[in-house]
Amino acid sequence: MHCDPLPMNRATQHGFTLLELAIVLVIVALLSTGLMVSIVAQRDSVAIAETQRRLAEARDALLGFAAANGRLPCPAAPAATGIEQPVGGGNCDNPWDGFLPALTLGLYPTDENGYALDGWGNPIRYGVTTYTHASCPSSCFTTANGVKLAWNASVSALAPDLNICNTTDGATGSGASAACAAGSRLATNAVALVFSRGTNGGIAPSSADELANGNADRLYVSRTPTPAGANEFDDIVLWISPHLLYNRLIVVGRLP
Repeated sequence: MHCDPLPMNRATQHGFTLLELAIVLVIVALLSTGLMVSIVAQRDSVAIAETQRRLAEARDALLGFAAANGRLPCPAAPAATGIEQPVGGGNCDNPWDGFLPALTLGLYPTDENGYALDGWGNPIRYGVTTYTHASCPSSCFTTANGVKLAWNASVSALAPDLNICNTTDGATGSGASAACAAGSRLATNAVALVFSRGTNGGIAPSSADELANGNADRLYVSRTPTPAGANEFDDIVLWISPHLLYNRLIVVGRLP
């Protein structure tokens, strides 16, 4: 007897078509892009919170230094390794475009150059008023007992002059005469400020408002962040009012 072999049932196998592969790749790319955007946004959110914490810590350290020494420290110069310049205060070398003198203040952590860093790993900046008065031998707020000397001469003689604006539009003057436009003034009597150049702090700023925070005059900008572009702004600014400083000095007996 001859038996015919049973027919074999073979499942038909199909591979992905080029169109299907293309669709899969597009989906993967979209998911990857969304994930990357989410990771970057989360990273920036963490860096912003950490920067705000470090700036608040720096402000408290400045007020503590003033309570102990009767003056604010001078900023550190670019090559000063975190130490105020000049040492001992007086007329500061870089009053408006210096760095936080982290080693003078005893702040940590710092990098190998003595810079206190923001949440992105960039140096924290620091500016201080250069206000002078006949009763002070040099800049009153950075000279030992200079605030007290001016206070005793006349409380109204104390006139710190750092300008904080919400835009450079309409700003006038330069150097010690730089001033906000009337409608953009957040403060015109700040004694000092600390600030971060934000996520783009490692590159040269391009917008007018960011340029204002590094052009060595008494005017600074603080406003809502704006994404990259012609009006990009992501600096974080924290300033000290004269009344907060006077209160600290009164509490420890350095005023009146």
